[in-house]
Amino acid sequence: MNCNISLFLDTRRSKDNSSYPLKLRVYNKFNKKVKLYSLNIDLTEKEYQTVWLNTSNKNLRGKNKELRLKLQAIETRANKEAEQMTVFDFAKFETKLFRKSSDKNSVKYHFQKAITQYLKESKVGTAESYKYTLKSLGEFSLNEKKCALDKLTFDTITVDWLNEYERFMLNKNKSITTISIYTRTLRVVFNNAIRESDISKDIYPFGTRKEGKYQISKTKKVKKALNSKQLKTLFDAEVMSEQEQLAKDFWFFSYACNGINFKDIALLKYSDIKNNSFTYFRAKTFGKSVEKTPITVYLNDFSKSVIEKYGSTNKNGYVFTIIQLKEDSTEQYKKVKNFTRLVNDYIKRIAKRYDLPNDISTYWARHSFASNSIRKGATMEFISEALNHSNLSVTKNYFAGFEDEAKKEFAKNILDF
Repeated sequence: MNCNISLFLDTRRSKDNSSYPLKLRVYNKFNKKVKLYSLNIDLTEKEYQTVWLNTSNKNLRGKNKELRLKLQAIETRANKEAEQMTVFDFAKFETKLFRKSSDKNSVKYHFQKAITQYLKESKVGTAESYKYTLKSLGEFSLNEKKCALDKLTFDTITVDWLNEYERFMLNKNKSITTISIYTRTLRVVFNNAIRESDISKDIYPFGTRKEGKYQISKTKKVKKALNSKQLKTLFDAEVMSEQEQLAKDFWFFSYACNGINFKDIALLKYSDIKNNSFTYFRAKTFGKSVEKTPITVYLNDFSKSVIEKYGSTNKNGYVFTIIQLKEDSTEQYKKVKNFTRLVNDYIKRIAKRYDLPNDISTYWARHSFASNSIRKGATMEFISEALNHSNLSVTKNYFAGFEDEAKKEFAKNILDF
């Protein structure tokens, strides 16, 4: 084991009754550091000698015997937690030592731990997704299994449990995509608990049907995009309010700027703009192990006009006033979400009047950029770089998700030399 653990009477300062605080002393052999943890137990030197140091004393009775058993349990648990760590880490040790013993097998505890970590990393969207998953699992557990979320443990979640949960969600008219997202999130939490040695991998319920495990359904995302004619119709559409004008302007700003995500639009700073282009890193890649690749977007007359029209007068911060520098990540997340919802609401109103697809959204701008770039002869390599895909195969899979109409049009025009 990479550390030494003992119970230590801290005699540096006595209390009014001549007692001293008993502490857990942990010595890390690797970095030679020592930490003392309060146990909220006070003993006199005589009590410490009698109850703890004099191990040969087999005649303890009453409170003294109960105290020795309590101290032995503390030391045993501390050693057990330390032994399970390949590399000793004080922070992880503290978390495991001072939690409730039942937390090891608690689904809610491990979800909340993950949520807290994501919030620390400013991954508010991911944290929200985990909250939705936990709420859904809790609803099923309580309503169908009569088990409160606080009592839900990992060993309860079997293959049968997951199959019942899937049927429960389908009966609530939830999509296969939603079920897949929630069960994948649960799988991550399972893996985290196994990696931290809190649960045994023997109870892991995920895998393939052939293995007798629960297999998460794979869903193929259909990339929906406007064709050239529809894009022209939307671009030329007359608006009936300032909100519709704003929605149309920002939708086409995303389209004109290589399908830039709306969160990245909000995070765009004036310092990112040089001459007739701007360079940024996708917020989606923050915190991931993948290499961060800068994306350069060249501005055309339209995108310049949007910046001129909606840009902040303060040139030291964000280009647009969707969010503010002084706001924390949670507040920024809410504002980006609300702004995206506003654009979606009003772009749908325009689409409805002009017989365009009524499920159009901000995502369609990115997909339309990719689809129409290919139609106009752009190479897969260009699209891959513009969309910041990790490799060319991702781009090919991305194009494979477009609707059949786009594929047919691409095939029809392939010989138009």
